[in-house]
Amino acid sequence: MKIVVLDGYTLNPGDIDWKGFEKLGEFKCYDRTTTKKEESAKILERIADADAVITNKTPITREILEAKPKVKYIGVLATGYNVVDVAAAKEKGVAVTNIPTYGTTAVAQFVFAHLLEFCHHVAHHAQTVKDGRWAKSEDFCYWDYPLIELADKTIGVIGFGRIGQTVAKIAVAFGMKVLAHDEYVNKALETDSIKYATLDEVLSQSDVISLHVPLFDSTKGMINKSSIAKMRDGVFIINTSRGPLVVEKDIIEALESGKVAGYGSDVVEVEPILADNKLPRTKNCHITPHIAWAPKAARIRLMNIAVDNLAAFVKGSPVNVVNK
Repeated sequence: MKIVVLDGYTLNPGDIDWKGFEKLGEFKCYDRTTTKKEESAKILERIADADAVITNKTPITREILEAKPKVKYIGVLATGYNVVDVAAAKEKGVAVTNIPTYGTTAVAQFVFAHLLEFCHHVAHHAQTVKDGRWAKSEDFCYWDYPLIELADKTIGVIGFGRIGQTVAKIAVAFGMKVLAHDEYVNKALETDSIKYATLDEVLSQSDVISLHVPLFDSTKGMINKSSIAKMRDGVFIINTSRGPLVVEKDIIEALESGKVAGYGSDVVEVEPILADNKLPRTKNCHITPHIAWAPKAARIRLMNIAVDNLAAFVKGSPVNVVNK
């Protein structure tokens, strides 16, 4: 079996290894391959006679699948798999797998990295100390922003799968109340502090809203001018899911008006971010470069699951297949 990784650098910039894949067949890894769909020639060249293609963000289109009938397996190095035309793959008998559970704790933790920065502005205040301001202060302390306690605040968790549930557990540890919204309701998950709610209830009753839904046509742009209008004044919105869930021009307007007190996001509509994107220059907006998933421990889990996915396929008992 010939295995080709099209864009392995973000998963493994050199601090872990590819030995699991190397044991399964002839192996070739490219750090990066174009993510532009119109530049498919390089993709076709690199997967040439590959039996298995491993991709993170490099798109595998219908045209590529039609041009390379030898490919029988596509492993996506992520939970989201919209970079692959899964319908075309199914038509051609190509199994597509994803990595569903590797980053649960890492992403949930990152939600609170954003939220706590809004609550305390640690980076800002630490910088003022470095700049010598505390040494010159007439008082024993100072703060430049309102400091916020999370206890007794309500967090709305939109998408109550593994990550959403972990966010809820952390929130409860902070003394928060949780309103959960999901297409599938599991009443066994409810407690005195965690309750299911309609989307409108989450929007209107939450002090903080955290997004954890996949990107589908039904969820694209779900945070927009209309949904923001239903929210409490001064709400915080955290997005560690997908950039297109949020209409960026609408969130910018809401931040500038003060309707939204803060937007913390690890994702944007177009990635890498475009140079003219206004979000990073908007007040009370923190944008990080899609790193919630990337602690080493999480990347090792991802690698191990990716190898297990391919090994299971080779044995004839595939797992984590998204296009059955």
